[in-house]
Amino acid sequence: MTEIIQPNEEIRISEGSQVELHFSVAIENGAEIDNSRSREAPVSLVIGDGNLLPGFEKSLIGLRAGDRRTVSLPPEEAFGPWNPENIQTFDTVKFEQRPIVGHMIEFEDKAKSSLFGVVKSVTDDVTEIDFNHPLAGRNISFEVEIFKVTPAGQQGIQLK
Repeated sequence: MTEIIQPNEEIRISEGSQVELHFSVAIENGAEIDNSRSREAPVSLVIGDGNLLPGFEKSLIGLRAGDRRTVSLPPEEAFGPWNPENIQTFDTVKFEQRPIVGHMIEFEDKAKSSLFGVVKSVTDDVTEIDFNHPLAGRNISFEVEIFKVTPAGQQGIQLK
């Protein structure tokens, strides 16, 4: 287990804090889908930089080094509700290779950004692709252990 670095009850997670933590993510049936414990060092992130789910960030506010928390998020605070309008159909003949049900395919949107979809069904004529996030519509459970909190604006400052 990673050692907690300089726990300080006065330094709590707030907007802009840099946080080092370990996490695990599971879906409602308890199946773990990701975790950081296999990494040697905790994950480092900044609260409010847009890289985390807002519901997850909100649950971290006020925690400090040494704290552990399990948070359950409904779809609306996690990866969003499942949207039937995100299912699109394509002519099967337009694919270079016949798509395989369950495989993820990368597409390019109008802005030339990557967009991933999962093949839901394939016939000789039509291929159905689901562009919902694979975890859309699912309740998600996060377990976190906080190792270090650096207040906003103090990242990169070395104390002697």
